[in-house]
Amino acid sequence: MSHWAFLPHIPYPAAKTGYWSPVTSTLNWCEEDYYATIYSAEIVNALTNLMFVWLGVKGLISYPMQLVDELSMIYTTCLMCYASFSYARPTGVRVFLGIFLTGLAVFITLYYHYLQDPVFHQNAYAILTTIVILRSMYTMEKTLRPKWRYTREEDRLEREKKGLPIPTKERQHYENERDLKILNTMWFMVIYGISVFLGGFFIWTLDNVFCTRLRGWRRAVGLPWGILLEGHGWWHLMTGLGAYMYIIWGIWLRHCLNNRQEEYYLSWSRFWNFPEILRTPPATNGNGWTKKLT
Repeated sequence: MSHWAFLPHIPYPAAKTGYWSPVTSTLNWCEEDYYATIYSAEIVNALTNLMFVWLGVKGLISYPMQLVDELSMIYTTCLMCYASFSYARPTGVRVFLGIFLTGLAVFITLYYHYLQDPVFHQNAYAILTTIVILRSMYTMEKTLRPKWRYTREEDRLEREKKGLPIPTKERQHYENERDLKILNTMWFMVIYGISVFLGGFFIWTLDNVFCTRLRGWRRAVGLPWGILLEGHGWWHLMTGLGAYMYIIWGIWLRHCLNNRQEEYYLSWSRFWNFPEILRTPPATNGNGWTKKLT
């Protein structure tokens, strides 16, 4: 990495004993300890964690009644699992599911505390997340893709039983086009979010495997350029974005399950922006339908 010496840089300071020494955690990431200040063991780790704080505040401001951000990964995933599997289920099933997931979260917490093995925590989180995402994908397709819903006659009979108005042919066509557009956008969001999340996990893995080499490269290029080689920092930024995309997708899907596509829409002008679910403005066309489809 000596050919990078032409870049203006500040040499990495020598390692020193930190304010919080000695190390007692079960994990120590690839970032060197206390090289920037004695009050922060891993400065990039700490600063990039602000991504989660900012997205949490952003989410609380936009969705005051949605999931809080203070919960850990396991607890949040269990809540999302409950939201995915409990929809439209009888009260008994919802109660059983709530008790089961609460017990599962407690078991994972206690067993992880006993085992002190990060791999167990990571595998538990990965399994829960995979189950929730696959279930949400199935629900999304089943709910929004017209060919998987009732046929027109079945839908008419179902609406008659529930005392709901029967849509006209024009209205049914409008709803089908609207839901297909929503579905296509949702699939892009899912693929994009998963790609960013897995990309962050891949970079974090490289950070662990090639830690010694990366530390040498960082010291060769100096500061601030060495910060770009902090894989754990990229892990925070990319998994934070991926998790945020998943939560926004889940909120939007929940509105669609409740047939509230006309009341809310996804605001996402560019793929590098942060999407938001907003309430649809009251403007309507001559038929009383809202103009915005997604």
